[in-house]
This record gives sequence, structure tokens and C-alpha cells, in this order.
Amino acid sequence: MGLKEGTRAARLAKITGLVGLVGIAATGCSTDEVLRFGWPVGVTPQSERMRDLWTWSVVAALIVGVIVWGLTLWSVIFHRKKSDRFPRQTAYNMPLEIVLVTVPTVIVAVLFYFTATAQNFVNKLSDNPDVTVDVVAFQWNWEFQYPDYPTGQDNGGTPVSTVGTSNEIPLLVLPTNKTIRYNLKSTDVIHSFFVPEFHFKRDVFPEPDKNNQEASFENTIDKQGSFVGRCAELCGVYHAMMNFEVRALSPDLFDQYMKLRQQTNAQTGRPYTAAEALSQLNCGELCTPHALTTTPFDTKRTAREASGGGS
Repeated sequence: MGLKEGTRAARLAKITGLVGLVGIAATGCSTDEVLRFGWPVGVTPQSERMRDLWTWSVVAALIVGVIVWGLTLWSVIFHRKKSDRFPRQTAYNMPLEIVLVTVPTVIVAVLFYFTATAQNFVNKLSDNPDVTVDVVAFQWNWEFQYPDYPTGQDNGGTPVSTVGTSNEIPLLVLPTNKTIRYNLKSTDVIHSFFVPEFHFKRDVFPEPDKNNQEASFENTIDKQGSFVGRCAELCGVYHAMMNFEVRALSPDLFDQYMKLRQQTNAQTGRPYTAAEALSQLNCGELCTPHALTTTPFDTKRTAREASGGGS
């Protein structure tokens, strides 16, 4: 009887393994996609560090799951009721109890360590970031200020600023391979700055110095691209409309863009807007002002304004 049950268990294990392999192969996923376990592809080192944490956490969970499933099946198959004889009891088994307490404690401690390490990496602020952007959220749009880039002929005017309007989606133009610091603030209610490709979301408070969340964060964008940003905190009637677009440009294109933003457009007699400056760069779809699916909406419906007068 024991030999027959062992053969049956081995056959069941082989069938289960084969079904699992067929299931993985049928998805058509690459090795990298399989190891992501559903985690999307990011564009920053911070997002990749979070992906590593996710991957190894899932692997650890699967290992624990396989052990638990194996022990459960082992108990079901080899310790079924075979007679009315009362089975041997293992109460007060000190070695077993020590194992059952120690192993989960070690697992939790290891996961806590790697979680804290990844969190510290994501939240780390450098002493001298390459670019600083002041992000101002308001019902129901965005303003992006560049305090290191003043406007005016003598570069002594107000900082370059982009404000979402009824005619234009706010464009957040950033350089690749540079350390970028985002300083977040709201002029009214709580909003949330979220760019899915960054794999990062942070709430934007009216008084950032009076809450327990850091109002600034940093990242580095690995590649050029166009991304949609959103408000991820329900902030009022037109919350769903509160989108913006990110343009990640190479450092030389970003420098050209900022020089244009600091100059006066001879045709309009005022500094270049974000859309006008991008159009001047002539770098294809990446520099098209509205290459994504977002569209402007009537911001005159709002009772609030941005903090500054950009465009």
C-alpha cells in the first residue's frame, strides 16, 4: 500500500510540474517578463530597485508556498485515517515549536531589511541635484517652476515656469541621466503627483512642512520618452482631468530647451512657452507639444489659480 501511494504521489508531482511548465511556456513571456511577476517596466533606477524587491519577495513567497503545499499534500496523502487508532500526538514538541517560531521570524527580518534598504534608496536626497523642479498642484491643474533657470535678458527675472491652462496641457520637461529633485506643494487641497513609468507616487500637501511625509524626492530618468502624469488623490470635481505630460530629453536637448525658455520669442514678444520651445527643437514626436492622449480642459471652471504666472 505504501509503495503504491508513493508512486501515485510521484506521478501527481510530475503532472503538476508539467502543467506548470506548459502554463509558463504558453504565456509567451521572456525570462525578464517572468521574473517581473507582473511588475511593469520603469524608466528610473529607483523603479528598478523596487522591481528587484518585488521579484525576490515573490520568489520568497513562492518558496514558502511550495513548502507549505508540499507539507499539506504529504499530510493528506501519507497521514490519512487508516484505522480508529488515535494518532501519535506531538504537543509540547520543543524543537518543532522553536523551528515554527524561528523560521517565520527570520523570514520577516530579512524581508524588512531589504524593504528598508530599497525604501532608503528611493527616498534618498542628494546634496546637489543637477536639476530642481518646484511642482505646484492646484484645483485642477499643475505648475512646474525651474528655480535654477531665471528668465529675462540678464537672467535676473522670475524662474522659468509652465502652468496648465484651458488651451495647453502642462509639460514637465526633464533631462535624462541627471539627478532631478521635485519639491511638491499644493495651493489648496491634497493632491498627488504620479507618473506611472516612475513607479512612484507622492501626495502633495498645502502645508508640506506640517505633515510627516517628505515633500521632496529625487530620481534619474534612464531614457528619453513621453509619459503621462496624473493626480492620484481625489481632489474635487475635475480630479480626473488633472493630467500633465512629461518629456524626458537628452541633456543637450534639455539645455537647448531651457535656453529658449529663458529667451524672448521675437514673434510674440514674450518668453517662449513650453510648447513653443519644444517645437523649436525639431526632434520629432518627442518634441511634439501634445503627442499623448491627454487634452486640455476649461480651467476657468476653477476658483483657484497657480502660484505664479508662467505659461
